Amino acid sequence: MNKNILIYLAIIFVLVGCDDLIEPAIENNRGLEEGFNEPRFAHGLLQNGYGRIPTIGNDLSDMATDNAVSNDQDDNFYALGTGQWAANNNPMEQWSNSRAAIQYLNLMLETVDSVKFSETPVVNEMFQDRITGEIYGLRALFMYYLLQAHGGMSNGGELLGVPIVLGSKNLSSEFNVPRATFEQCMQQFYADSEAALALLPDDYTNIGDESLIPEKYVAEGAGVPDYERVFGDDARLLISGRIVRAVRAQAALMATSPAFSANNSTTWAAAAAYAAEVIDLNGGVAGLAADGVTWFDDVSISDVGGGVNPDEILWRTSIADVNSDLEADNYPPTLFGNGLVNPTQNLVDAFPMDNGYPITDPSSGFDPSDPYTGRDPRLRQFIIVNGDTFGASGGVVNTAVDGDTNDGLNQSENATRTGYYLRKLLRSDVNLDPNATNGQAHLDPHIRYTEIYLIYAEAANEAFGPTGTGGNAYSAVDVISAIRQRAGLGTAGTDPYLTLAQGSTEDMRELIKNERRLELCFEGFRFWDLRRWEEDLTEAALGVRIENGNHQVISVENRVFDDYMIYGPVPFNEMLKYGALEQNMGW
Repeated sequence: MNKNILIYLAIIFVLVGCDDLIEPAIENNRGLEEGFNEPRFAHGLLQNGYGRIPTIGNDLSDMATDNAVSNDQDDNFYALGTGQWAANNNPMEQWSNSRAAIQYLNLMLETVDSVKFSETPVVNEMFQDRITGEIYGLRALFMYYLLQAHGGMSNGGELLGVPIVLGSKNLSSEFNVPRATFEQCMQQFYADSEAALALLPDDYTNIGDESLIPEKYVAEGAGVPDYERVFGDDARLLISGRIVRAVRAQAALMATSPAFSANNSTTWAAAAAYAAEVIDLNGGVAGLAADGVTWFDDVSISDVGGGVNPDEILWRTSIADVNSDLEADNYPPTLFGNGLVNPTQNLVDAFPMDNGYPITDPSSGFDPSDPYTGRDPRLRQFIIVNGDTFGASGGVVNTAVDGDTNDGLNQSENATRTGYYLRKLLRSDVNLDPNATNGQAHLDPHIRYTEIYLIYAEAANEAFGPTGTGGNAYSAVDVISAIRQRAGLGTAGTDPYLTLAQGSTEDMRELIKNERRLELCFEGFRFWDLRRWEEDLTEAALGVRIENGNHQVISVENRVFDDYMIYGPVPFNEMLKYGALEQNMGW
């Protein structure tokens, strides 16, 4: 037996060699040092950060609010809104994703000055500056998402953020560190934003004129081709100074909102100023995109290339592959869809009449027996109501219970639960018929300009009142007036309800909140807006039952949230691992 074993070992030594048997073969893993002369390899660290941006893809968390329900009981947002939100079951969690992104960004920050991006010294310097600016901008972005999802009040009554990590972690690092205060996290956010703005141009564009090159690069011999190689059109989809300014406005609005304003130095005036910087870059109030309401259903999307943005889009991903996935999820059953997102009666009722008055106002002219006539045009641009035609085939969608199709209320597994189907985000020229299926290109925006205008309106109203400007060229009323005019509201060029609302900050606040609800519905804002405003999280989701032409409001789904759920939890597994972490109250 022993003799046989020796023979086998001798054969193995001959076949594989002594070194490979006794010492492990060198793994095909590459260290950071190997990337110093391979910029594509090193740049992968930065790309990991871009790939983790949570606004890549559609955020349909409205299905856990009073805006919509899901018709799929296995959907994460169905669970979230019906009482199953927990520290160990959190579809809104950003802790793992954003902290992983920051780890890769910190690694790149520690590496970037050692990487040779070009043999030309000034070009190499420009690449290093741009990438460093991108890192700081992205690190600020992920801090914003962490604070939104996990910032909150501790049991001790202190508003906390997340642990601040400014260097890469390794096996010898200390991981058991406490959360910084929310204010400390915001100050780090602002520091990273300023560092990014010092290095990045507001926009990446070919310049064609040497006078537009920053002096420090000119002094080192940079010409137009050198500058455009680094900061030209080819970099358009990367984070830029304009984008950093927009993210700063988003974070400042969150920080100054009621849920996060305790012991926080960010002011409404600061949030308005940050938003105004972006609006001014966009041409002021006049820069509001004329087609900004239906940006998602523009046939010209297919022609957008080279990183160029439509007027409404501030920052986006690459144009998504031609497909029909979103339509397959959300088209009504008769159009071969699964009807996933069902808008609520609550949201439908939030759309005013086309004269601008809320449907509850006696001056509105609302007729409950004919509820969809004379309404804000955005209602039927965002939501499919009973009797609408839709899709490439122009099919009629009948949501009544006495209809003769599977589109009717609860008539099939994929039918609506509320009496409404989603229209927003979908291309109306997609045909899902298996015999004629066609897909279309889709825009996937990270940030739309309309959001920034709404940020300004909300912050300016609180800081300066409805008609105050704070030194800017426009007021909250000016912005909201432009948004409502674009939507088609008002009578003979006037908006009498807006005129009434501008009489007080409180009335204007409610109008701005409603405009934000309408303009940004189904884009992942409502869930967080209700929380930062400290508003009712438990308003039941309503629908409509239509029979014999009569419309009866019905209760569809209760919203089950406790008061402490204005803040999200620190993940349960992180609390188990690290004793220095403190959980948000209630979780």
